[in-house]
Amino acid sequence: MTRLSPHFTRAEFACRCGCGFDTVDVETLAILERLRTHFDQPVTVTSGCRCSSHNARIGGVPGSQHTLGRAADIQVRGVPAPSVYAWLAENHPSASLGRYANFIHIDTRQNGPARWQA
Repeated sequence: MTRLSPHFTRAEFACRCGCGFDTVDVETLAILERLRTHFDQPVTVTSGCRCSSHNARIGGVPGSQHTLGRAADIQVRGVPAPSVYAWLAENHPSASLGRYANFIHIDTRQNGPARWQA
């Protein structure tokens, strides 16, 4: 188990197809570490890195930030998605954020930030 930071391991970000793609952008990781520390609750990465094939299989958009290792879909234990989104938007205005019913998408794209709600 390779630890990337005090609260995250490389395996948490690995592509779910088993291809071995597990490279995580340091800025994305730093934001998630700050989020974990702020709420003092575990952050679950429900989708991190995605190879192009896996991204296509699950209906991800072509060129997704997940395929670049710059994105994560997350949940914070016991914290509603709108609260997580609000904290990230206020404290990390350069991050791109998507708010969904049960999770938050965060990425550190170069041409951002982008914001959306689904």
